[in-house]
Amino acid sequence: MKYIALIPSYEPDDKLIKVVKELHESNKFEIILVNDGSNSSYDDIFNKCRDYVTYLRYDENQGKGYALKLGFKYIADHYQDVVVVTMDSDGQHTLKDATNLCDIVSTKDNTMILGKRLRDKKIPFKSKFGNALTRFIYRMSSGIDIYDTQTGLRAFKSDMIPFLNSIDGNRFEYEMNVLLEAPACGIKLEEVVIETIYENNNSGTHFHPIKDSYRIYKSIFKRLFKYIISSIASFFVDYGLYSLIIFLSDNLILANVSARVISSTFNYTLNKNMVFEDKEKVSKSLFKYYLLAIIILSLNTGLLTLAVKVLGWNKYVSKLIIEILLFIISYTVQKKIVFKKKRFSK
Repeated sequence: MKYIALIPSYEPDDKLIKVVKELHESNKFEIILVNDGSNSSYDDIFNKCRDYVTYLRYDENQGKGYALKLGFKYIADHYQDVVVVTMDSDGQHTLKDATNLCDIVSTKDNTMILGKRLRDKKIPFKSKFGNALTRFIYRMSSGIDIYDTQTGLRAFKSDMIPFLNSIDGNRFEYEMNVLLEAPACGIKLEEVVIETIYENNNSGTHFHPIKDSYRIYKSIFKRLFKYIISSIASFFVDYGLYSLIIFLSDNLILANVSARVISSTFNYTLNKNMVFEDKEKVSKSLFKYYLLAIIILSLNTGLLTLAVKVLGWNKYVSKLIIEILLFIISYTVQKKIVFKKKRFSK
């Protein structure tokens, strides 16, 4: 299969010229270079690359995600059945590694190969710390362990482009959003070890530690935060009804079941439309949701009965503790099963 190297670039240094020439001289890649609104003072560097690349540009800086999606659109419009590898313009990625990732992914379907940089003394502390933090938060959010969540070296087949262009985000958060959405669409993420290259303490990066980190973590927590809000609202409905019926009848089972039936309908509506933004027909998710609700209700009721009747705990405190314990289970199942997005397909 033909290999395409897509390089988004904003105000690069001379390392971009070296990257482009090595790719060109290898005779293994066609190169698409996207000028992400760099100042005109950088025209000389881009001009030295233009004989070797398809050159795309626009006047104002829009961000790495925007540049990547523009490149993807160009590839989709002009090529069929090719392998694409995205590379940074600062010399962090080698020809050997880019070729290796393309060779591997060319034999796979529904797969994205990620370049994995191992712990190394060459890595600046801010990059090492940032990757460790996002790796931990990503694993907590998605349940998937990706070692190098910030890698820009990624290879995939061009039939994945419609999915990639559907992902939100125009700046550095875009690449994290891809990792968050890919597993839910049936896309497998695999890592391959690559060479770790940082020159001059990674001085060529345009990553803003505060603004761009905020965008990335906002993307990670966005759905979880909405789920928390939905759960809190549903909890107040559930707990309010539970307390009212307990007050009126002192019937533990009646109170718990009645409150859960009403609050679950409320919760389903919020989760489908606000949290997981599920566009499928209600019939596709409603049965799975209520099956989950019945299982959670059974666990909830059984644990509540055990806590209050057997262990003698306070019935109000017991309700709070059990709801917290079942919270993570419910979120994970809803994300991965109930409101699972359509699988990526050719």
